[in-house]
Amino acid sequence: MRLENIYEFISDKDTVAAKKLINRIFERVESISKYPERGRKVPEINRNEIREIFESEYRIIYKIEPKKIIILTIRNFKQLLTKIDIK
Repeated sequence: MRLENIYEFISDKDTVAAKKLINRIFERVESISKYPERGRKVPEINRNEIREIFESEYRIIYKIEPKKIIILTIRNFKQLLTKIDIK
């Protein structure tokens, strides 16, 4: 899910809460670069390099590569993860 979609969905009810959530997601993503292996392996994928951390009700799923971290998707817990999301 794109951050714009998350923001739009939440801001329909509360724009302040939407901004705060997006900021917290950015903070989480920034923290991954310092400690990339702190996230757990994604159960549906079960690969060491595919991990996730959580913010509120969102899963931030990322891939650890030798010299970079790639954010693969951000999903609400209620949304199913598909192979298309993780390439």
